[in-house]
Amino acid sequence: MKNNRESLSFNLGRYKSAVDESLSSLREKGIMSRIWAHDHRVWKPNPDEITDRLGWLHAPERMKPELNRIEEFVRQVLDDGYTHALLLGMGGSSLAPEVLRKTFGVKEGYLDLDILDSTDPAAVASHTQRLNPEQTLFIVSSKSGTTQETLSFFRYFYNRVCDFVGKEKAGSHFIAITDPSSRLTEIAERYRFRETFINDPAIGGRYSALSHFGLVPAALAGIDIGRLLDSALAMSEKCKACNSPSGGSNYGARLGAILGELANMGRDKATFIIAPRIESFGDWAEQLIAESTGKEGKGVLPVVGETLSLPDYYGSDRVFVYISVTGDESNREKVKRLEDAGHPVVRIPVRDLYDIGGQFFLWEMATAVAGHILKINPFDQPDVKAAKVLTRKAVEVYKERGTLPEHTLKIADGNIEVYGDFSTGRFDESFRDFMKYSREGTYVAIQAYVQPAEEMDRAIKKLRMKIRDKYMTATTFGYGPRFLHSTGQLHKGDGGNGLFVQVTSETAEDIPIPDEAGEEKSSITFGILKDAQALGDWQALTEAGRKILRFHVKGHLVEGIQRLEKII
Repeated sequence: MKNNRESLSFNLGRYKSAVDESLSSLREKGIMSRIWAHDHRVWKPNPDEITDRLGWLHAPERMKPELNRIEEFVRQVLDDGYTHALLLGMGGSSLAPEVLRKTFGVKEGYLDLDILDSTDPAAVASHTQRLNPEQTLFIVSSKSGTTQETLSFFRYFYNRVCDFVGKEKAGSHFIAITDPSSRLTEIAERYRFRETFINDPAIGGRYSALSHFGLVPAALAGIDIGRLLDSALAMSEKCKACNSPSGGSNYGARLGAILGELANMGRDKATFIIAPRIESFGDWAEQLIAESTGKEGKGVLPVVGETLSLPDYYGSDRVFVYISVTGDESNREKVKRLEDAGHPVVRIPVRDLYDIGGQFFLWEMATAVAGHILKINPFDQPDVKAAKVLTRKAVEVYKERGTLPEHTLKIADGNIEVYGDFSTGRFDESFRDFMKYSREGTYVAIQAYVQPAEEMDRAIKKLRMKIRDKYMTATTFGYGPRFLHSTGQLHKGDGGNGLFVQVTSETAEDIPIPDEAGEEKSSITFGILKDAQALGDWQALTEAGRKILRFHVKGHLVEGIQRLEKII
């Protein structure tokens, strides 16, 4: 299907007939009407974790009355002299604010917003050193109010604020965004937070971009959240039941049908090619798609951050999503070559940056539709708990014995130790031996439990591209523990096509986590928590039958990554 440049367009080749049949089926079954009517049977016979997860459908219009309150709150914060904001959150609570901050920047006179979603001690320390607590507003963001990382961040920074302004005033430097009656509402009341924003509990974390979770931080940075909602409302009209999925302009139905049907036919690697100005949108879409579809032995793997190459470097498991911004022609010719080579391509033009509000809604709807086609529940996350439970057990072992459980070391070569599923005794053959598990449809997921940094991003990207080009396999990358709240569900719940490469490092200077906010006693550090999370995920992957390789780098981390690149 080809449309004008202001619309979605699809070049599906031999897959077009299957998608057309799927769209006809959606129309005949009244699926779009039933989604808007909150009919759980679109996905499963049991309503659990479906009927109470459909609030995102109405978030754009229901958030409109909240604009005045949010804008008044922002004015009060600015009048009180705050200059910076740090969001403490994970997954759905942090990704949309991060996308909006990277896309729009900070408007002059508003708060310089940053996000902390890493338990790496160096990441925590970097914010500690950069921020003046007296002029910083801390946003504690958690749907459940029980997220371990978020509460650890809160306890640490609350104590730091107390050191500067005292306990009487410390609470006024914090706000909460959470669900009604969550543990976080109790914490906010106990510590006298400046404000608590109660979100619609029928909105799941990864579907919360257009709710308080995304919009309050955005407003603090000076982003026009009214325009974001207008864009989302316009897109929701293009996804309404009155727009026939077959022969009409129902964007959500069409995109969802493509993702679902092509995944069923083996094209289950949705590879994003995104204009540089909105490139970070891919990180949000990655969580939404992976955590929603990766279950029951199925899944759509979002591939974000690969450098676009020639068609011959891609297998028959890819569908490409090209999101362009008006005036930016980067990658246009390369995308055309992919189409000419027979790869299915979806083109999504974005007119201006505020259209990202519409993109949030479009992808939420498309993911819900794809869930119907895949016959899974796109609103639960049954395999996420596994790593959390095993992390908690590892922490309990540490508290009892003073050390974490250890893996069996197989190779020590200079500054790198190697663990995992391989049989060679040589470091320079370890990765190639590990890749013996590769088969058609395999992807390689790199999981780095290290401090997020641009230098690290560049080194990992080179590593990824070498793996892709040599083995013609899709690659993904995530910082730990952040990815546990996004792609972690798919890693354990999909069809088992992933090969997992953990990268860990030594902790130079650790930071204690207070057992209680306002108290000095500490039973665990951020470094131990991060190591326990890596260990817990290893065990969860192993119990799910996945193959995993771990490189533990001592000393200079980027140099270690460069060594790994040479042995690929």
